[in-house]
Amino acid sequence: MSGNGANRALELLRSLPRVSLANLRPNPGSKKPERRRGRGRYGGRKCGRGHKGERQRGNRPRLGFEGGQTPFYLAIPKYGFNEGHSLRRQYQPLSLQRLQYLIDLGRVDPTQPIDLTQLTNARGVTVQPLKRDYGVQLVEEGADIFAAKVNIEVQRASELAIAAIEKNGGVVTTSFYDPRSLEILCKPVVFFLRGKPIPKRMLPPEDLVRYYTDPRNRGYLADPSKVAEARLELAKKYGYVLPDITKDELFKMLSARKDPRQIFFGLAPGWIVNLADKKILKPTDESLLKYYSS
Repeated sequence: MSGNGANRALELLRSLPRVSLANLRPNPGSKKPERRRGRGRYGGRKCGRGHKGERQRGNRPRLGFEGGQTPFYLAIPKYGFNEGHSLRRQYQPLSLQRLQYLIDLGRVDPTQPIDLTQLTNARGVTVQPLKRDYGVQLVEEGADIFAAKVNIEVQRASELAIAAIEKNGGVVTTSFYDPRSLEILCKPVVFFLRGKPIPKRMLPPEDLVRYYTDPRNRGYLADPSKVAEARLELAKKYGYVLPDITKDELFKMLSARKDPRQIFFGLAPGWIVNLADKKILKPTDESLLKYYSS
């Protein structure tokens, strides 16, 4: 601003009154006068408050009053079955019938390892980590018609569902995903577009360690030798011959398993997937390699 313009601006400020509560006014048209109701010959009747009752007379009861019946906050017990209901983990059910349907339609490729990424992309299940969803539970509905040979990773699985898959020569693995890893696994493209490195998967909390280290549940932290014994015991229990997957032509696919800290098949923690250039960037710094190592 030139010197002449600055002097003119200063003179204008000196001539204007000082801003105070006495000279503050709302903008023209922003305030409308309140309409007087119930005054005069033609302004009476209900005055905009409706007919009789608490609403017209202005004596509404307090918030939470339900007309005399036991209110909600007194009817629900403090302790018992509802304790910690807002923190309970939820698992969306996936039946074997639904899985066979997705395979028959070609939405799920049985020649590749199946995890939540394939299941959500095929619209087989809907997992919402923000609503306390912690993955998928494999249930036994359709066990008598299931005929596919798959290597599937879920979060929970019933005993009969495990038997139905292993009877056909398949493999089941139950693994835990924390909410952040679960969101990345369900929506990988959204995560890759951010240009961030793939984080490490967190280990299960203390109350879930027993489940995921139990070979009967096919936990991903269980001893592989004990898992093989549990497979034989389950085959004897349900009376079927357990196929030898080591002689199968798809043995490489059936034996594929993730590292306990790994989120995606074939992608290690710390890698950056560049979708625009179709490249994968891997860390080379020793401190980063040590941090992302399992």
